[in-house]
Amino acid sequence: MTTRDQSDSNWSAAEEDIMEATYSALLKHGYADLSIASIGDEFERSKASIYHYYDSKDDLLVTLLEFTVDQFESSLNTEASQNPAQDLKQLIDKLLSPHPLEDSHQFQAVLVGFRSQALTNTRIRAQFTQVDEYLATTIQELIDRGIAEDVFHDVNASQVAEYILATINGVMYSRLTTDRGDAIAAAHTSLISYLDSELIAERGGNQPL
Repeated sequence: MTTRDQSDSNWSAAEEDIMEATYSALLKHGYADLSIASIGDEFERSKASIYHYYDSKDDLLVTLLEFTVDQFESSLNTEASQNPAQDLKQLIDKLLSPHPLEDSHQFQAVLVGFRSQALTNTRIRAQFTQVDEYLATTIQELIDRGIAEDVFHDVNASQVAEYILATINGVMYSRLTTDRGDAIAAAHTSLISYLDSELIAERGGNQPL
C-alpha cells in the first residue's frame, strides 16, 4: 500500500483514477454499501490494480477523504483582493451558496458523508480536524488583516473566526441532510448581515464596505 504524507498533495494519474472511481461509487452507493467491487465497476482498469495501492476498503476511503480535502481546500484558494471584507464574504459565498456549483456540492456531500465516521475512526477524525483548522485559520487571517487595515472593528479574531466556522459547518450539513432550502438562504443572509453590522467598521457616512 502506498503511504502518503498528509503534506503531499501530488497525486499520480493512477491514484487520481482510483479516487474518481471511488468518488463516483460513493455517491451512488453511500458509505455503508460501498465495496471494492462497486468501486471496480467505476474503474476502467483492472479491479486487481486497486489492491496494488490499498490493502482494504478502509485504507481506500481514508485516502479518498484526503483527496477530497485537498480538492476542497484548492477550490477555496483565490487571490486576495484589496478588501479583506470582500474576501471574507466571497469565502462564505463559496461555502454557503444557496445554489452551489455541482462540483462544490459533491465535494461537500462526500465530506458530510464521512463526518459521522470521525466519531470512531481516528484517521478520519484527523482529516476533519485538519479541515476545520484550515478554515478557522483562513477566516482568522482575513479578520486579522481587516483589523490591521482598519476595515474591521478590533475584535477577538479567534473567537469571531470560530463563530463564523460553527455557523458555516451547521448550515453546510443542514443543507446536505435536509430539504430546508429557505432556511439555508436565510442563514447565509444572516451571516452576511452580521459581518456588515458587527464586524465591518463604518466609514464615510456610516456605510459598510
